[in-house]
Amino acid sequence: MIGFGDPIFDRTAQTATKQRIAIVNRSLPEFYRGQSVDLKSLAEALQPLPETADELRAVAKELGARPEDIKLGEAATVTNVKHTQLTDYHVVYFATHELVAGEVGKFARVRAEPALAMSIPDQPSEEDDGLLRASDVGTLKMNADFVVLSACNTAAGDKPGAEALSGLARAFIYAGARSLIVSNWEVDSEATVALMAGVFGFKQ
Repeated sequence: MIGFGDPIFDRTAQTATKQRIAIVNRSLPEFYRGQSVDLKSLAEALQPLPETADELRAVAKELGARPEDIKLGEAATVTNVKHTQLTDYHVVYFATHELVAGEVGKFARVRAEPALAMSIPDQPSEEDDGLLRASDVGTLKMNADFVVLSACNTAAGDKPGAEALSGLARAFIYAGARSLIVSNWEVDSEATVALMAGVFGFKQ
């Protein structure tokens, strides 16, 4: 197993004051300014997800994963996803926010793609701006029995009104995932830890 979670969004936030929060469904086009994502506004809007670290560690323990294969915080980056030999892993696990297509009008103007929110780097680049988009996923090579997208509404379509599983989920299938665990709804982060504990068969 390899897992990515508990990404860092707003580097000005005080870690000690972070509270347990619900994972909320976000619309990516609302963060666009012209044809580019306003990463500062995005970072401020995305709530931290400390529970996802607990989720990943617990699943990793059950599956016998190596500690170094659980990429948390600064290590939960688009760059690490792109440059990891993912074909070596039977389970590839993401625990973060998904950003979805959103309203039809806004989507059409910016042509936004659904994306997973990863750690936003100090110096964003074309290679890594903190968003793992569906087009990025489509270029990955996997040999995974399971890809877990532990976030809100990860079965959403690639654009408003599109059929389910046509967005990120389909991109992961193209990349080589044989099975997916995705959601059709908004989920609370604590409830997700308990749910995934049940899926992978360990007891809290």
